[in-house]
Amino acid sequence: MPTIKKSIASIGFVAGLILSSWVVATAQTPSPSPTPAAAPPASDIFIIEVTSHTGKMKFGRPVKITNWIGYNNQPSFTADGHSILYTSIRDKQADIYRYDIRGGATTQITRTPESEYSPTLMLDGKSISVVRVEADGTQRLWKFPLAGGTPSVILEKIKPVGYHLWIDDHTLALFILGKPNTLQIADTRTEHVEIIAENPGRILRRIPHQNKFSFVHKISDKEWAIKAFDLRTRTSASLIDTLPGVEDYDWLPSGLLLMAKDSKLFSVIPLTGKAWSEVADFSNAGLKNITRIAVSPKGDKIAVVARH
Repeated sequence: MPTIKKSIASIGFVAGLILSSWVVATAQTPSPSPTPAAAPPASDIFIIEVTSHTGKMKFGRPVKITNWIGYNNQPSFTADGHSILYTSIRDKQADIYRYDIRGGATTQITRTPESEYSPTLMLDGKSISVVRVEADGTQRLWKFPLAGGTPSVILEKIKPVGYHLWIDDHTLALFILGKPNTLQIADTRTEHVEIIAENPGRILRRIPHQNKFSFVHKISDKEWAIKAFDLRTRTSASLIDTLPGVEDYDWLPSGLLLMAKDSKLFSVIPLTGKAWSEVADFSNAGLKNITRIAVSPKGDKIAVVARH
């Protein structure tokens, strides 16, 4: 492994992808390939309790879990729902951190000369997969043991990887950068890939209780739809249009979809003919420009990324 700090140019390579996602609300164009850029905007991660009273969801007051002033993003819950993994850029270096919800402690997981993004707990529960920006700017998928140890490449030949989702222990859905960006399914054993869409959004999610995963398809500048890919039939079907200019979403275990715009949270059950409806407004808590949403395994908490 290199023993020198990652160059600003390498950081700029991946920052272009991140920054393009942040400005999507105004640009409303398919995500471009990354180009060198300044550090992405400062952001924080908040946890919000979700409860149900007489069949109606209620959302608690957002609690900020990040203290570092800068880029804190890409939250994902561990399988037990007790911790949140996230990316933080500190001193021009992106590493993965873990926040313990019960104790409130933050632990740094990766500490390398390269930069790591998009932490995802692997199905064995013992390792995380990350998009790693290597010393030469190459973006590949890597594996880091949570207990410590030597990291390893998951997909040697497939690059540049932007985002990923584990379907099973050897199958991945991948956002691959290019002109255009593509959504691909890859087998880690053979590195065989299947392209299933062009111009996808960055969020890939398993659909609760179905053998399907969802993605945003940016069909045109003004038409963005959340689609379901059926892993048995290998076909895609539209579920619902996104909120205008919004690509971040997640599923509650009940099958309810969540999206946010500005300071407000919206929900919908797809394929019912109903439109997105407002379920919470966090403007009084000072949240602005909510982007990423991550739902805990039990659906009792959500993590959101916002400016405060």
